[in-house]
Amino acid sequence: MASTGATDTPILAAGAVLWRRSPIDGGLEIALIHRPKYDDWSLPKGKLKRGETALDGALREVREETGLACVPGRVLPSSTYLVDGRPKIVRYWAAEAGEGSFAPSREVDRMIWLPPTAARNRLTHERDRSVLDAFLRGSGI
Repeated sequence: MASTGATDTPILAAGAVLWRRSPIDGGLEIALIHRPKYDDWSLPKGKLKRGETALDGALREVREETGLACVPGRVLPSSTYLVDGRPKIVRYWAAEAGEGSFAPSREVDRMIWLPPTAARNRLTHERDRSVLDAFLRGSGI
């Protein structure tokens, strides 16, 4: 018998591969955030609010977690995984960093800018590496 109920309903989330040009050498840099609750390094992302579009949610989450506005670019592959037995679907965009500044919070205590290889190595979850790889394959940046 198929189950029905909240455990079948996916958790919808969105985020971005936030990038900029290094102020030092002009090279590509990727923003990673550290979440103390999970002690992990990840891409900025979070759950959508009721009625919020994925793109609006991605822009809001980037702003909330990094303090930065961003300009969305191309759509990146989504990531799907289980959270407490429930599917979570995270939609991603490439996004160029804009104005603002990072301020630590309970949710995100650190943010770093790293060159692509270092960012890939620092990411905790393979699913984030796959999204970063897709960004780098098609970046043309």
